Amino acid sequence: MIDDQLTASYILTLSCPDRPGIVHAVAGALLVAGCNITDSQQYGSQSTGTFFMRVEATTAAPHAGLQAALEPVAQAFGMRWSLNPAGRKVRTLLMASTSAHCLNDLLFLQRSGTLPIEIPAIVSNHQDLAGLAEFYGIPFHHIPVTPDTKVQAEDTLRALVAEHDIELTVLARYMQIISDDLCAELTGSAINIHHSFLPSFKGARPYHQAHARGVKLVGATAHYVTAALDEGPIIEQEVIRVDHRRTPEQFVQMGRDVEARTLAQAVQWHAEHRVLLDGNRTVVFN
Repeated sequence: MIDDQLTASYILTLSCPDRPGIVHAVAGALLVAGCNITDSQQYGSQSTGTFFMRVEATTAAPHAGLQAALEPVAQAFGMRWSLNPAGRKVRTLLMASTSAHCLNDLLFLQRSGTLPIEIPAIVSNHQDLAGLAEFYGIPFHHIPVTPDTKVQAEDTLRALVAEHDIELTVLARYMQIISDDLCAELTGSAINIHHSFLPSFKGARPYHQAHARGVKLVGATAHYVTAALDEGPIIEQEVIRVDHRRTPEQFVQMGRDVEARTLAQAVQWHAEHRVLLDGNRTVVFN
């Protein structure tokens, strides 16, 4: 019988070239470390030849001891892997411009305990959302961005990421294009949200454009940030049906609701270490 008072829960995620014996080797290493596996999921990608695995386990062994037990297996199979205490809150930087719906939803869910994230700072290129940040008691950083100040603005952002040990950056309707260099630095650790109309309805008032064309589906896509604008590996998508009775304003409101839900789901899965990169795709163990 395992004494819960003496055990801790961990989440192991890994990816490596697919070959026989991976699951057996990982399970054996966890057994040696005195682990009890409580959940295990795995997937082999035929297109990339990569094996992915997510394991939850409890053990009385310290974190360092568990890492030491897994290291030889990781080296033998050429794994990219991480080991995290289950339930540890991921330090997350939220960024938004003027629209509050995604930011407010994330703040509310974090405050209510639904999202396992910690939010040490909010960044915006406008002042509009300062009151919302104040309401939740989170420091607000106004970093204006113009063509002449973009480099300095991103350097300020980098300094905040370093100062607060940020692990995840969320663009919660942050309407500025991030430079290729910064995108590369944030690979796999920055999530963006956009409406599902791209590439059909670009620019201003996309929901009004969609309404004018008689669109029947409204949706949103949450994805990792890459240098290719709005084309990063997709984490989550959602669509809802609309019809001719809806006004453009109703399109906008319904779209905002979908955007907020989709982004929150993507953030939750990332924070729970359920998302692994497979080239331009993701593997999501949900």
